[in-house]
Amino acid sequence: MPVLTRLIPSPVVVDIRPGALDDLASVLADERISHSGKLAVAVSAGSGALLRERLAPVLPGASWYEVCGGTLDDAIRLAGDIKAGHYDAVVGLGGGKIIDCAKFASARVGLPLVAVPTNLAHDGLCSPVATLDNDAGRGSYGVPNPIAVVIDLDVIREAPVRFVRSGIGDAISNISAIADWELAHREKNEKIDGLAAAMARQAGEAVLRHPGGIGDDGFLQVLAESLVLTGIAMSVSGDSRPASGACHEINHAFDLLFPKRAAAHGEQCGLGAAFAMYLRGAHEESAFMAEVLRRHGLPVLPEEIGFSVGEFVQAVEYAPQTRPGRYTILEHLALTTDQIKDVYADYVKAIGS
Repeated sequence: MPVLTRLIPSPVVVDIRPGALDDLASVLADERISHSGKLAVAVSAGSGALLRERLAPVLPGASWYEVCGGTLDDAIRLAGDIKAGHYDAVVGLGGGKIIDCAKFASARVGLPLVAVPTNLAHDGLCSPVATLDNDAGRGSYGVPNPIAVVIDLDVIREAPVRFVRSGIGDAISNISAIADWELAHREKNEKIDGLAAAMARQAGEAVLRHPGGIGDDGFLQVLAESLVLTGIAMSVSGDSRPASGACHEINHAFDLLFPKRAAAHGEQCGLGAAFAMYLRGAHEESAFMAEVLRRHGLPVLPEEIGFSVGEFVQAVEYAPQTRPGRYTILEHLALTTDQIKDVYADYVKAIGS
């Protein structure tokens, strides 16, 4: 009897724990990653540069490249710099912008990537997508998954707390995104990848229902694992569908309409998710989501991130234009401006002050 399975693109190493960075050299010495020790390490001018002093002595074969920002030009420049180096792998050491630049550059030159994030701001640390600023605003570029992910919770704890909060909002928004995927399946017969949906949903639920807080190693462990699983879920499905629905459309609308005032990605996605859950009639779930977001210090009302009610209504109305072809509760309801205002007023009453 034949056994039918599928191969899932995923890292060969996932190391998430306090002190994980101390063993980075041994992870990189794995022959599946580097047989010669020649590595191109992309670092930021901030957190990554500080860690360079700590890691340089144990990575004698590494060349270090400082990346100034998170633009497409930065990523192309990095690819050009490392192309002639005959490296075994690229290491992205820093925040989300550095990881995304390293993802793009490693894909461009055909090298595996080791992701070593210094914060947990969003689920891009293990996703098959690099998000980079370009002349048109911001673009998403398909890339291979990292071959390894190393997350040192001691390093994560030293990052500004707002980065952890952002990751919480991004992870929890999976629940709304999966609800939108299921809606698209019912209404438009869009195919659902059950494994990807299960992984993303459980990643979101694990963060939503964990009793711990930002300062707890146990909670940070679950959050980091959830963000990694979400990235793998996107690889399984072949797109961002498991983690991106109306919540992310609202987030993109904020970014495009108010680029100089937009809040953190996960803050906007968490707010968008709580509102989208209310829109689909899941009022108890929306209220519970808002309660958890508040407990972790995340916004659930636009005023809490500096936007007026009118600007939020404008963002919700514009949101479907950010992802043409994606069907969510926003496209399904096709609310008018006045209807959005009315539903928002009901949402505010439902979640309390």
